[in-house]
Amino acid sequence: MVKKFLILTLVVFAVLPLGSFTGTPKEPNAKKQKPVLRTVIIDAGHGGSDPGAKGDDALEKDICLDIVLKLGKKLEAEFPDIKFLYTRTNDSYPTVKSRAEFANKNNGDLFISIHVNAAPPIRHSTPTGWKTQTYYKGKGKSRKAYKKKVRTYKVWFTDNPMNGTETYIWAADRADSKSEAITDRVPEEINDSTEFVPDINDPEFKAKSLLWSKRFFDKSLILASMVEEEFTKDGRPSRGVKQRNWRGIWVLQATFMPSILVETGFITHKDEEDYLTSDKGQHEVADVVVNALKRYRALTEGKTSSTESATSLNQLNNIIKSPAALPSEKKK
Repeated sequence: MVKKFLILTLVVFAVLPLGSFTGTPKEPNAKKQKPVLRTVIIDAGHGGSDPGAKGDDALEKDICLDIVLKLGKKLEAEFPDIKFLYTRTNDSYPTVKSRAEFANKNNGDLFISIHVNAAPPIRHSTPTGWKTQTYYKGKGKSRKAYKKKVRTYKVWFTDNPMNGTETYIWAADRADSKSEAITDRVPEEINDSTEFVPDINDPEFKAKSLLWSKRFFDKSLILASMVEEEFTKDGRPSRGVKQRNWRGIWVLQATFMPSILVETGFITHKDEEDYLTSDKGQHEVADVVVNALKRYRALTEGKTSSTESATSLNQLNNIIKSPAALPSEKKK
């Protein structure tokens, strides 16, 4: 209960200072708020020598690229004032570290990675009888053969019925790890001087970096929640927002900006594979991300009404109160 309250508090305090409530008229000479989004990095997962997950008829790397190419055109048309950069636009394989470095060197304000999920086939077995098995004990001249009866089984596999979308963010309990990484980048909120070289061992700077990483978490949660809400509106089954807290996803851990990884469906579920390889399905997935980004930008740049902002906060509140809210993917 305490953890849920703390997460909700982080979300509320992340949104309130961003000017979400615009009911009070602004003063004529008020300083114009800087745009939250100037550069957005779009990442198509896998590629080249890394095919990713495999379906009956498709590879994850191809689906990711097809969706990203459609998404890019829609985003550039919808947000002409934002620069969109891509980790790949063909069947190449940038390493996961190089993707994060690319995003950081280009001072991205947001990182969106597109992936396709997979689930292992389900193993079934049934006993079919018995067989005699020979085993040995002892060494040298004292070695003797023994026999025993063992069960025999028929084994077969069926497709895993797991389906739906889910969006990952970097785990809240790993905030310190991300805080250490972002000391290499000095956000404008910390210092506007390009000549300033931070001392990463300075306690004050470490404290500011930790606060900055907390803001990453809050904004990542907001966008991820909006993506899953848009999937639900579109009629897709949503598995919700999840924190990755084991076998870290490098592009979430090492990017110095709010970052999400969208699992657009399960390639191992035949219906979803057909949907994700279809032109219609890919356009609909792209539209989901565009709509979520529109809401995210409006909320974080204070362009929504007080009623809309309150509604968004209530929706996030419901997500956090849910028993499955922000589950951490644990190693099995």
